[in-house]
Amino acid sequence: MDIDFPLVLVVLTLATGLIWLADILFLRERRLSAARAQGAGQPTGTDGLPSEQDEPKEPYLVDLSRSFFPVLAIVLILRSFLVEPFQIPSGSMLPTLEVGDFILVNKYAYGLRLPVLGTKIVDVGEPQRGDVMVFRYPEDGETNYIKRVIGLPGDHIRYRDKQLFINGKRIESQFVARLPPVELRREILGEVEHDIFLTLGRPGTSGEGEWVVPEGHYFVMGDNRDNSNDSRYWGMVPEDMVVGKAFAIWMHWKSLGSLPSFDRVGSIE
Repeated sequence: MDIDFPLVLVVLTLATGLIWLADILFLRERRLSAARAQGAGQPTGTDGLPSEQDEPKEPYLVDLSRSFFPVLAIVLILRSFLVEPFQIPSGSMLPTLEVGDFILVNKYAYGLRLPVLGTKIVDVGEPQRGDVMVFRYPEDGETNYIKRVIGLPGDHIRYRDKQLFINGKRIESQFVARLPPVELRREILGEVEHDIFLTLGRPGTSGEGEWVVPEGHYFVMGDNRDNSNDSRYWGMVPEDMVVGKAFAIWMHWKSLGSLPSFDRVGSIE
């Protein structure tokens, strides 16, 4: 069973914060009062406590919460509203992203959202055509997917014989190289130029169809066009499933049996 890390982080932050707050408001004064009573008649310091100690020792849980709450709160704020790291688990975005790439995702590019709930609280911007976007898989609402934004609300998308059309306009792609079993092409998607893979010898009927993107939804595709589970098969991405915009690769680490590499560090086209 997959661990819901955002939920665990929220729960731990709230729990440690409440314990620390309860100690500040109620428990600490009780400990001090008890210490003063026990130290009556003994030499005391200026604070009325026994001179050998400034304050009675905190309970273990309180000490643990006081130490961890600031760290957990900072991590929660950073990954919920600013930047969150992800690892690429599949080859659906080849050649742009490889299996084992560690990427950074801008969490505020498309608006600030509440952690866990995903509710937008501040509207900053909207996904743009050509963006590499992270979102929750609409089929289960939990698994994080990453694809390229192809269609915006209201767009008419057609995919025939491995050729993409948007609102009746053929999207140009230039041949770059033949790298069996794939062909590398450079696609021009609006103002964004990026590389795609087309599998050699595979029929062009794979993933064919026509779609109209509803309001509040986005049509996404993988750059590895013949090896991507995307909107051609399961439909559109609702706006409330959007997580953020992938903008950089910061490390590549394919498996525990290999060494981390920083050769692929850079921005994501």
